[in-house]
Amino acid sequence: MIPGRMIAAVALVALAWAQAPAMAAKKTSGQVFLGQFGDWYAYQLNEKSARTCYIVSKPLRSRGKYKKRGDVVVFVTHRPKDGERDVVNFQAGYTYKPGAKATARVDKKAFSLTTERDAAWSPNAAADKVLVGAMVKGSRLELTGQARSGVTTTDTYSLKGFTRARKRINRACGVK
Repeated sequence: MIPGRMIAAVALVALAWAQAPAMAAKKTSGQVFLGQFGDWYAYQLNEKSARTCYIVSKPLRSRGKYKKRGDVVVFVTHRPKDGERDVVNFQAGYTYKPGAKATARVDKKAFSLTTERDAAWSPNAAADKVLVGAMVKGSRLELTGQARSGVTTTDTYSLKGFTRARKRINRACGVK
């Protein structure tokens, strides 16, 4: 994913997460809340001639000796018009150490992620596919990363509801 699109996606997720309770079954500025599925929230965004669908979750637990941290979320996005499916992105809530890798773990399987600014993502679509496949089968997702300050953090997400939420955005975006 190119950084500009990644930043836009992160902004959308932060906005969606903040509005989740108030948006239940409402349409706001082209964005539709599709439902809550366990610990995951599903959305559809209609912009001009393109449709984007995504799911988002917050960590159940965050560890690390940090003083201040912004929004921390993970999201999986479909952009059918661009041929993108199951794009996994993490928003760390801090700026990653330059050149640092982050590691996502689904149960015991580890995945190396690329970082830039406050985001981490899979290096390519094939890696996204494998990561999402593990998320479908898993129960817990952990992200470990290192902030520019040197602090290492670990965020633990529940995968409860992930598969149902993903099926919902698959339907909304016409992805099979």
